[in-house]
Amino acid sequence: MKRIEAIVRPEKLEDIVEKLESLGHSGITVTQVEGHGRQKGIVEQFRGKEYKLLFIPKVKIEAVVKDELVEKLIDAVVTTAFTGNVGDGKIFISDVKDAVRVRTKDRGESAV
Repeated sequence: MKRIEAIVRPEKLEDIVEKLESLGHSGITVTQVEGHGRQKGIVEQFRGKEYKLLFIPKVKIEAVVKDELVEKLIDAVVTTAFTGNVGDGKIFISDVKDAVRVRTKDRGESAV
């Protein structure tokens, strides 16, 4: 099993969720996050003054999936979140040793 963590633009969230559900994967966790990478923040104007926003709002989508679904989900997120501009996001993939479904006490892939 793998954990996929995708940090993307907030306006892309709905499209990504729809795409993942169309692939048959609806088990995700979404967190509102802030951060910056190469962008180093943005400058906005409010009432004639410039304000530098060091951290930019993003959305983190987390999913634990079976190994055979990893590439499909990564491809779905990449194609849906892509704008071609700096700040499109990142995807991190890590191994998951085990999972437990609290309600049934199922373990491993059957818990996912």
